Amino acid sequence: MNARSGLRNIPPTTLADIVGGGQVMDIGIRPLWASMPRIAGPAFTVRCPPGDNLMVHAAIHRAEPGSVIVVESGDLDYALAGGNVCAVAQRRGIAAFVADGVLRDLAEVRAMGFPVFARGVIPIPGTKTAAHPLNVPVRCGGVTVHAGDIVVADEEGVVVVPHARQEEVLLAARAKLAKEADESLDAWEEAHRARIDRILREQGFQG
Repeated sequence: MNARSGLRNIPPTTLADIVGGGQVMDIGIRPLWASMPRIAGPAFTVRCPPGDNLMVHAAIHRAEPGSVIVVESGDLDYALAGGNVCAVAQRRGIAAFVADGVLRDLAEVRAMGFPVFARGVIPIPGTKTAAHPLNVPVRCGGVTVHAGDIVVADEEGVVVVPHARQEEVLLAARAKLAKEADESLDAWEEAHRARIDRILREQGFQG
């Protein structure tokens, strides 16, 4: 199993502890329908200016199967994609959309089970006039994302693992999960109370 596949089995909470908060998208980037499965895949990056979604439409025909299309949007007033775009993306094997913007046709997207993480929904479509390069660095949810970075997302949030660190992060995450699995709740509680009491003493807390 390669690192990309292995990271799909790691919760974003564990990954966040390892890569740090600077690689975690802000809380506005959320799953748009309930019970969305965890997704993971290499980023295929797209930048759209305000009111325009041409390059999202271009990306669904160019991204490799398994990719996560990550979109930097110029506004929250126009939808980046809708039901047909998501259906074609799903048919082509794209893993998900992660967008710093809004989409439409949510009922269709939910019914087909296509994973979408975004800021919300709006019924107004964008225009298709502005051509921009694909797979350039983008900002999404406060994180700079490069093409090929591994995006892992579920209901806990969206984490971006830099491509060059994926092996290192996977090994560290597996070790952390194994250690946690071997620790009973009683042992965790004892260590936790000792740590909190120590911090309180250092802060001069009395009580």
